[in-house]
Amino acid sequence: MKELWVEIDQSITLQEKETLLNLAKENEATVLQDQEASNRSGKLNLVFLTELNEKKISQLKSEGKKTAYKIAIKGKEDENKAVKAAELGVDYVIINCLDWRVIPLENMIAKGHGKSKLIAEVTTAEDAALVLQALELGTDGVLLKTSNPNELAKTAKAIKEQTLKITLTTAKITSTKPINSGARVCVDTVDLMASGEGMLIGVQSAGFFLVEAEVTENPYVNSRPFRVNAGAASNYTLTTLQSTRYLSELKAGDEVLIINREGKTRVTNVGRSKTEFRPLILIEAQAGDTKIKTILQNAETIRVVTPKASKPVTELKPNDEVIVYLAVKGGRHFGISVPEETVIEK
Repeated sequence: MKELWVEIDQSITLQEKETLLNLAKENEATVLQDQEASNRSGKLNLVFLTELNEKKISQLKSEGKKTAYKIAIKGKEDENKAVKAAELGVDYVIINCLDWRVIPLENMIAKGHGKSKLIAEVTTAEDAALVLQALELGTDGVLLKTSNPNELAKTAKAIKEQTLKITLTTAKITSTKPINSGARVCVDTVDLMASGEGMLIGVQSAGFFLVEAEVTENPYVNSRPFRVNAGAASNYTLTTLQSTRYLSELKAGDEVLIINREGKTRVTNVGRSKTEFRPLILIEAQAGDTKIKTILQNAETIRVVTPKASKPVTELKPNDEVIVYLAVKGGRHFGISVPEETVIEK
């Protein structure tokens, strides 16, 4: 779980400070003030170190206290101190990369990962998103220095997107039906996916099938682990838990959600979206009292994720189990969920 820390500008008004503190509490953030850390449970038993003394660190740990070492990275010497802190078992290493942001972070993630938690100072949600993904693993959290509630809200959202897990379920195939050729969209991402990973795709906003990326080798086509052959242009895809996009809308740079069969998600971007006319297949399934549908390309390379593997759409039969996501009931307004709205989808 990525952590959100907040350091509030002390020059702001009392009312502004109260707004930020309430927002931090809502998002379970750690608030840093005058070398003291607190969260919604109260003051944390956290000691900020001014020097790296192995004996003192051990003593504090034996007393049940957590330790933090805060350092500005101006060059290799400071970077080495941060790595040493991690090796000595300091619980949190909080760094501020003054001139170079990404490279020092990558160095410290590589050298200190798993030894202590690395927290990077940032001033914007954009920078937070960057450091949370550095060297693929990302930092363990961010310390946002701000006086802006909007920046805090956006940073909290970026943290949640990094650690989001959704509840998937199984549905049983009720029927498949080849239909005419139509506009089919391939979504090429800037990421690489593995077996059991793909995108949630559906005809209706109420339910989505987990369509696997083109990760399976076959004698005729090379695997393309960056691609999800996502089906009809009018299909929905889930881009956040609150919003959907039509496949026809996706373009280079847009954010999309990658999901695996356990429900773990991550955000990536579209590299390109490619629409071609191909034979299609309508797939229907039942999950409890909910019937859901999707329209995919009718080809052996298109696979939906099952509880233990994946299966080509050309081999699906009634009662086969597939992984699906059932959304909150209601309607959508330009892709945004409106649970109170009545909508009938067929």
